[in-house]
Amino acid sequence: MKAFGEILLLFLLFPTLGKAIILTPKLEDKGVLSDSNHKFMDPKVDYSRFGGRVSDKDDAGNILKIKVENNNAKFFKAGDLVQFKVNNHDRGRFCIGSVRTIEDFYFSIYVQDFSPCWDTSTYFPRGLQLNFLARRLEQRVFEASKYREILILRKEDFLKQLNEINHFLWSYDQKRLQAAADYDAKINALKREKQLALDNLIQKKQENITLQSELIKNLDSLDGELEHYRIERQELLMDRWAMDHEQDLPVLRRPQKIKAP
Repeated sequence: MKAFGEILLLFLLFPTLGKAIILTPKLEDKGVLSDSNHKFMDPKVDYSRFGGRVSDKDDAGNILKIKVENNNAKFFKAGDLVQFKVNNHDRGRFCIGSVRTIEDFYFSIYVQDFSPCWDTSTYFPRGLQLNFLARRLEQRVFEASKYREILILRKEDFLKQLNEINHFLWSYDQKRLQAAADYDAKINALKREKQLALDNLIQKKQENITLQSELIKNLDSLDGELEHYRIERQELLMDRWAMDHEQDLPVLRRPQKIKAP
């Protein structure tokens, strides 16, 4: 009961709590309320049909200058054929016009015969609203939409490259200091390696000098021992009688006869 009383008190103090709050977007009371489709082609829109108003015409009345609210007419090219009817004057058939010139929100057409869509016995005034049908324009809008996708991809690529360049230029001083520090570290490391290599060579030289003297001494000792322990041959290599003559010893003129044992 206590909880129910607290809830009842809240509803009495704040009566709006019992109402559902519906959030709705705030829309403009004039102008175009639909989403802009100026970026890409909307598959739900028939671009071959559009409206235009006759803003001017030549003295003969065969060349009309058309004002359009939608600037997709800029994709027209000279010589394109368009069909049109006068708004609220549907006679069942289209008049045919040939595009002459194109400018922003304007294009001019040449019309040879107005009878299919207008009573030629009456004056064709300026300011009439015309309903156009142009299949070629729909194809041009489709091609323009696809080409715009390509342009957007190119723009994104250019922006990416520009961003990388800007980032490099903005961080140039930092990168220069970092590169100098890296190479200074490498130079110091090479200097340490150089000094260490030279110190190792000097130490190795001293060790080799000491080892050289020891090896020479050992070789001399070995040569003496090798000479001492050499085994002599048993047979005589020279005539002893001839050697006695060479040493000025008293010997006979001829060798003595060998005594029998």
